[in-house]
Amino acid sequence: MATKKVTYKEAITEIEEILEKIENEELDVDELSEQVTRVSVLINICKDKLHKTEAEVEKILNDMNQ
Repeated sequence: MATKKVTYKEAITEIEEILEKIENEELDVDELSEQVTRVSVLINICKDKLHKTEAEVEKILNDMNQ
């Protein structure tokens, strides 16, 4: 089964939904552990996308200044 790529916006939305459940104490201990792990994965996806975008923008700006 192919894994769907998560967009930055989807990752942020999912993080917000999980945080809301945590704040409202809607998760039991098993779910909490799973969801914290998921948030960690999503944060890494977001960080990677931000770093790649930053590099692309810097390259474009450098190309424009040549």
